[in-house]
Amino acid sequence: MQVPDYAQPFHAGDGPTAVLFCHGFTASPWTMLEWAKATAAAGHRVAVPRLPGHGTSWQGLNATDWRDWYACVEREFRALVAEADQVFIAGLSMGGALALRLAAHYRDQVAGIALVNPAVLAYPKDRMAVPLSAVIRSVKGIGSDIAKPDVDERAYDRTPVRAAASMMRMWTDVRATLDLVICPTLIFRSAVDHVVPAASTQFILNHISSEEITEQVLTRSYHVATMDYDAEQIVTGTLNFIAAHSG
Repeated sequence: MQVPDYAQPFHAGDGPTAVLFCHGFTASPWTMLEWAKATAAAGHRVAVPRLPGHGTSWQGLNATDWRDWYACVEREFRALVAEADQVFIAGLSMGGALALRLAAHYRDQVAGIALVNPAVLAYPKDRMAVPLSAVIRSVKGIGSDIAKPDVDERAYDRTPVRAAASMMRMWTDVRATLDLVICPTLIFRSAVDHVVPAASTQFILNHISSEEITEQVLTRSYHVATMDYDAEQIVTGTLNFIAAHSG
C-alpha cells in the first residue's frame, strides 16, 4: 500500500548533535513533524522514521510486531551514532517505550531521552487486547486524543488487536529493563490523558536509574500533546534539555 505524504519519514539537519524521534502506535511521523522541524531549525540533526505497518492500513500493522518497530528505530539510532557526536531520543506514547528500550540497551551511547506521555502500562479496559487477539482482528481506534479543536492525528480509525497485544508484550520487556536506563531523562505528562494512564509515567519514574529526571505536567493537552496546546512547551523544554546536556 502506498504511504501518503504526511506519513513519510523525515530527516533534516547536519549538526553534531542528533535527535531520533519515535512516533506512537497506529500513528506516523506526522505526529512528530513540527517537533522535529523545530529541533532541526535549532541546528540539530533529526530523524523521524516511519515504523513498519504504520502510515498505511491497520491490516498492515496487524502483520507486524514490536520487534519490527524496534528494529526500525535501532537502525536509525545506529546510523545517527555513526554520523553525530551525541544522540538524544524523543518518543511519544509507544515511541516512549521504544526510546526507553534503546536507552537501556545502548546506555553509554544515549545522551538523553525526552518522552511525551510514554506508554509502558495500559488502562484496565485496554488490557483485554492480549486475550482477544486470537479471535478479534480490530476494535475502535484510539487516535486524535487532542484537546485542540480541528486537529487530526491521522491515526488509524481501527486498532489492530494482534499488533496491540504485541505492543503490550514489548511493554513487559521494557519494564523489566528500566533499571538499565541511566541517561538524563525529561518526561512531559498530560494532566488529562484518555489513552495512557498517569501510572505509566509514575512506573517509569520509579524504576529508571537516571540521576537526573525532570517531569513537566502539561495542563492544556491530551495524549497527543505534540500536536496540542502545549506543543511549544515541549519544543522549548526539549531544546533547553539538549542544550544542557550537549558537549
